[in-house]
Amino acid sequence: MAELKRDIKYINKDFNSLKNNLINYTKTYFPTTFNDFSPASTGMLFIEMAAYVGDVLSFYIDNQIQETYIQRARQTSNIFNLAYLLGYRPKVTSAANVEVEFFQQLPAKTVSGEKVPDYDYALFIPENTRVSSVNNQNFIIEDAIDFSVSSSIDPTQVSIYQLSGGEPEFFLLKKTRNAISATVQTTAVSFTTPSSFDTRNISSNNIIGILDVTDGDGNEYFEVPNLAQESVFDSIKNTNPNDPNTYTDGTVGNLLKLKKVQRRFSTRFLDRTTLQLEFGAGTTSDNDEEITPNPNNVGLGLPFQTDKLTTAFSPTNFIFTDTYGIAPSNTTLTIRYLTGGGVASNVLANTLDSIDTTNIKFVNSSAITNQALGNTIFQSVLANNPTAANGGSDGDTIEEIKQNALGNFQNQLRTVTPQDYLIRALSMPPEFGTVAKAYTVPTPVSELNQGETPTVLDLYVLSQNINGNYTVASNTLKRNLRTYLLEYRMVGDSIRIKDAFIVNIGVEFDIVVRPNYINNQVLTNCINSITDYFNIDNFEINEPILITDVNTLLSRVDGVQTVKNIKIVNKTGATFGYSNYAYDINGATIDQVVYPSLDPMIFELRYPSEDVKGRVVPL
Repeated sequence: MAELKRDIKYINKDFNSLKNNLINYTKTYFPTTFNDFSPASTGMLFIEMAAYVGDVLSFYIDNQIQETYIQRARQTSNIFNLAYLLGYRPKVTSAANVEVEFFQQLPAKTVSGEKVPDYDYALFIPENTRVSSVNNQNFIIEDAIDFSVSSSIDPTQVSIYQLSGGEPEFFLLKKTRNAISATVQTTAVSFTTPSSFDTRNISSNNIIGILDVTDGDGNEYFEVPNLAQESVFDSIKNTNPNDPNTYTDGTVGNLLKLKKVQRRFSTRFLDRTTLQLEFGAGTTSDNDEEITPNPNNVGLGLPFQTDKLTTAFSPTNFIFTDTYGIAPSNTTLTIRYLTGGGVASNVLANTLDSIDTTNIKFVNSSAITNQALGNTIFQSVLANNPTAANGGSDGDTIEEIKQNALGNFQNQLRTVTPQDYLIRALSMPPEFGTVAKAYTVPTPVSELNQGETPTVLDLYVLSQNINGNYTVASNTLKRNLRTYLLEYRMVGDSIRIKDAFIVNIGVEFDIVVRPNYINNQVLTNCINSITDYFNIDNFEINEPILITDVNTLLSRVDGVQTVKNIKIVNKTGATFGYSNYAYDINGATIDQVVYPSLDPMIFELRYPSEDVKGRVVPL
């Protein structure tokens, strides 16, 4: 007898549809076996129970499928995991930033008949010193302050604070530091026997990130994006013992180095209040960081086979040791982490005035001979934020995590386009030197050497001096930038770092002032408007000057009736502090647009108070 083929439907997933489908199935294939479909019958009990189980299973299947797509996921833990899978690190809080001014008094002493500050009483304020506001918003400074040292990258402003008999009795020192809205928290976690990929969780509100991790022997653990990454950026002071060739460069305080680390960890947020630290899987005697790839050790750890033809090797794990860093054992790790941030951390100006003096000390305490004077100097230290703090936020919302993760997947920290290299150059940490302006352009084919591919990119950069004016980037800064970019560039790309040209300009204009307006006041307002327009933050390399925009700007100044004339002039001469490069402004002006040269350059109004000149002329 041939087997009867059953017509089974799979599209019904809710309770009622499953129930009706089961009833129809029973009527079709078992018409004489069961025909009592009343709600109180025993058969309907089993049919409804089967429909109930099917409905529940369908719900979980649909939910599991939905939770695998970040656009549709609803559970917070799944959204966080999918964001990390796409390479995005969710932010549970963002810290506000602000420049804080620190002051201290210094007594005067006589040197060669002249009153000068006595730096024996200079104070040292360590990094992470807390500065608070009246509403208990805590900020910490990122870099230490040494009032006994002044340089181009860390200047100290000195002024007379108090006179006695016409001579200075006390001087006032001022330094500026960047501060972030954070509080340093400390916790300790213990490890006994080594365990592969051991984890520890930190639970707290508004976790910004890990400050540092050290073990009981003083060894430091370094945070990496993932445990397969063995190299981290490290900085060393730009001093004569560290590098005799670059220590004279006063514009760069630190040298950028790549450092291979055994002790490392990665972090990830499990939710908004839990940060997980994951450590390595190896031991101190099973270390792969110092092994160099060669034909004898590549594939050394392949299990039960010697064939390397079908094995995919990773440059971070070419010998298959699976260590991924040291697994801590028989030690206690001290973890310092930062909490804070949020919208409330955007404090107003002149509110950060309370300093935690616990760790402040004299640079040379042995030189303090007058204890009473020393106490007076110690109590004179003050702080203030002349501007309001900004940048604080309450972290990503669920929808922002989804959208940011999808956008980050396309980037993944790779530098592919010229714009990627530009942003990466501007993102270099400031302690290694600041790239004020950058411009990227593919190298012209005519400039390529024989055998070079067209993937060569010219990166033009400029730095700033202590006065905020453009200057040529130092060789030390370029070397740090080269080391920084090497970690992100495509393998086939070649980057040539060059200096952009600086062309200094002046602006001359004539205006007609409306009746009943004060000429000098209107003229001053016009000069201020032009100064703001040519602010260095508003111009990029190879950006033209639109004279029509300057004309419109002047026309909008209250009291200006007519703009009669606008002229852009070139300023040169190193004697006066200008760039030595002359530029034919008239020849480069077409249809009221001053075009830059073919060689990347930038227009700079170096001395606005002198180089912006205006006249009031009759109508």
